Amino acid sequence: AVVSTQSGHYGRGIPLNTSLVKYDNPVLVSRTTDKKAPRKSPQHSPAPGVPSSSKGSKLPPVDGKSQQTEEILNAILPPREWTEGGHLWVQQVSSTPATRLDVINLQEQLDMRLQQRQARETGICPVRRELYSQCFDELIRQVTINCAERGLLLLKVRDEIRMTIAAYQTLYESSVAFGMRKALQAEQGKTDMQKKIEELEEDKMDLERQVNELKAKCDAIEKREAERRVVEEKKHAEEIQFLKRTNQQLKTQLEGIIAPSKK
Repeated sequence: AVVSTQSGHYGRGIPLNTSLVKYDNPVLVSRTTDKKAPRKSPQHSPAPGVPSSSKGSKLPPVDGKSQQTEEILNAILPPREWTEGGHLWVQQVSSTPATRLDVINLQEQLDMRLQQRQARETGICPVRRELYSQCFDELIRQVTINCAERGLLLLKVRDEIRMTIAAYQTLYESSVAFGMRKALQAEQGKTDMQKKIEELEEDKMDLERQVNELKAKCDAIEKREAERRVVEEKKHAEEIQFLKRTNQQLKTQLEGIIAPSKK
C-alpha cells in the first residue's frame, strides 16, 4: 500500500511525518529498544508499508560534500526516533534538493494546515507560530542543501528569533504573574477596605445616635428651663404686684394717720 508522507501512520502504527519539514523514509536502526546500538550504519530496511526507492536497491554514491551536508542537516534538524513493536526506527531529514514545485507545494501545505487547524490570522497564536516555524525549518533545509554557509546563517537567525520570542514569553508570563499578584492584593485590599468601611459606618451610626440623644437631652433641658423661667417670671410678677399693693396700703394708712394730726 502506498503511504503518504504528510499525515497518517506507517503500516503498523509507526508515526509518519506530520511536519512541514521534508523527511526521508524511516530506517530500522535496531530490533531492540536499546538506543546504544550504533547509529552510523543503520539497516536500511524500509518501514512496513513504505515502498522501496524507485531507483533500485543501489544507493547513490556519497561524496565528501554530500556527507558534510547531511551532517549539517542532522545538526540543524536532528533525526526523529521512535519505537514500534520493540524496533527502533530513525527518520532523518531529507537531503534532496528542492525544486520550484516543492516550494509551491510547501506554500500550499502551509495555507492548508493554517486553515485546517484554524490558526488565528492576528494576535498570539501557538498553532500559527508552530506551522510557520516548521515552514522556516523546511526553508533552512532547502537552502542548506544548496549552500551550507547560508543555511547556517539562517539557523542563527532562527535561533535568535526563538530566543527573542522566548524572552518575550518569559516577560509576558512574569507580567501576567505580577498582574495576578497585584489583582489578588487589590482584592485583599478591597476586602479590608470594605470591612473598614463597615466599621466606620457602624461608628457613624453610633455617633449619630449619640448626637440624637444629646440633642434630645438639650431640647429637654431647654424646655425645662423655659418652663422654669416662665414660672419664675410669673412668680416675680406676682411678688411685685403684692409689694405694690402692700406699699399702696401702707401709703394709704400713713396718709390716714398723718391727715387727722394736721387738723
